[in-house]
Amino acid sequence: MTEGKKICSVGGQALMEGIMMLGPHGMAQVVRDPEGELVIKKQEITPWVRKNKFLGLPLVRGGVTLVDSMRRGMKALFDSAEIAAAEEDPNYKPSKFDEWVEKKLGNKAMGVFMTISMILAVAFSVGLFFLLPNLISSFCIPKAAPKIVYNLCEGIVRLAIFMGYMIIIAKMKDIRRVYMYHGAEHKTIHCFEHEEELTVENVRKYSKHHPRCGTAFLFVVMIISILIYSIVPRFSVIWLNIGMRILLLPLIAGISYEFNRFAGKHNNRLTKILRAPGMAMQRFTTREPDDDMIEVAIVALKEALKFEEAYEAVPNYSALGKEPESPDALPDHEAV
Repeated sequence: MTEGKKICSVGGQALMEGIMMLGPHGMAQVVRDPEGELVIKKQEITPWVRKNKFLGLPLVRGGVTLVDSMRRGMKALFDSAEIAAAEEDPNYKPSKFDEWVEKKLGNKAMGVFMTISMILAVAFSVGLFFLLPNLISSFCIPKAAPKIVYNLCEGIVRLAIFMGYMIIIAKMKDIRRVYMYHGAEHKTIHCFEHEEELTVENVRKYSKHHPRCGTAFLFVVMIISILIYSIVPRFSVIWLNIGMRILLLPLIAGISYEFNRFAGKHNNRLTKILRAPGMAMQRFTTREPDDDMIEVAIVALKEALKFEEAYEAVPNYSALGKEPESPDALPDHEAV
């Protein structure tokens, strides 16, 4: 790497038959439609952590980034699902409910459905990974038992549910394809970070696992939650226990984010050991992609990088058909 040069940090997310890639200033969604054509959507972005100095502070930015990523990722998933299933049915007629929604909400319908879906997704996650483990532990562990035993049992149950959930959904056909796109996303980012030209041949040889993956982040959240909750007092009222755990989620997300950020930026023996469990979890959430999927990932990354003005920070700027305009380093952008 050229001395003083900094490669901008990029992230991404696998979609239905496509991939979203994002850099510090822009994002691109590329989805393959039923006819095999690539549908590209691009837009400039300003992450919440850059809009307000407080939101960008260590420990605070983790929870903020998580919510911001969920919001953006949910919209991208809705868009990709719509494009991937865009084949018109000549016999299709909208239901009365569809007509009512269109009449009442109009262009706002997608935003409303996305908000409701996000609320339901958060509620489901809290219920499955926090409420259920707490209920199981409350019934299995006597109240007289030391709190560390109770909290450890809850953490083990939570981790078991998380791993079981990952294994089960990996068996679904549509999810398997999403996981293949997930692998293509990681391989392409690896190729970019190693400053190689973005071609199918170059991308194919890289690992489908990445240290900044969201799967690794979620696994770290599970481990950090065990440590944090182990020092939290156990209340006799179960709803107080659950409420306390929900209140501590932003702190847990913040610590997990900083850990993942540190581990992703340093490649030494210690960080390899620390991130090994999260990397191992990616065996369930990534699969080897085919060349068509890699092509989608390459197009998505190149389109996202076109938003960056400082092309000296982008090793493949020549492939974008532009010359470097500024040597200034770009800010880091965490992977989704």
